[in-house]
Amino acid sequence: MREDSIAFGFIMFAGVMMIVIGIFQAIQGLVAIFEDTFYVVSPNYWLEFDVTAWGWIHLIGGIIVSAAGTSLLRGQTWARVVAIVVAGLSALANFLFIPYYPVWSLLLIALNVIVIWAVATHGRELRQS
Repeated sequence: MREDSIAFGFIMFAGVMMIVIGIFQAIQGLVAIFEDTFYVVSPNYWLEFDVTAWGWIHLIGGIIVSAAGTSLLRGQTWARVVAIVVAGLSALANFLFIPYYPVWSLLLIALNVIVIWAVATHGRELRQS
């Protein structure tokens, strides 16, 4: 199997995962916007945002993550850098959201880390082929 086909597979995986992560994150945001009693935070959390504010953060972030994933699938050269930055910001937003919904936030952080790894490791190989 050629190295460029492996790189293409990883970039394809990263793009699809970014679209899925973006959809999940947007749904997470919509839940926080429309049903703000769904998420409950511990009283001593240092970052006190209203749940609706977190909803808007996740909704907008999810749309941006999905758009970056779509650009990555289209083969845009700049999309690799944007994908890494956006996935990192998405992981950070979910890290800060851990007290509200811990298991889901940790799952999205793990998926974002895998996307960052795939794009950072195999993006250069795809460009060279």
